Amino acid sequence: MNGFITIAIFNSPTEIVVLKSILENKGITYFFENENLVSIHPFASYAYGGIKLKIHPNDTTIVQKILDNLNTNLKIV
Repeated sequence: MNGFITIAIFNSPTEIVVLKSILENKGITYFFENENLVSIHPFASYAYGGIKLKIHPNDTTIVQKILDNLNTNLKIV
């Protein structure tokens, strides 16, 4: 997925569960770099720079609003 940018970094796969659901419901194309690696070996998160949320640059505004809303209301991300 060339041209995708990192908008957020997470340390644990549990932090991205709700976010995945929201992004899929909104139809936003995304992927989490290192998600499977960190799921298998949690301590590798720091070595590989965490789980990186990658999105298309055109979706930056809406994804940032989603992240801000999660930080404000759910305190999970």
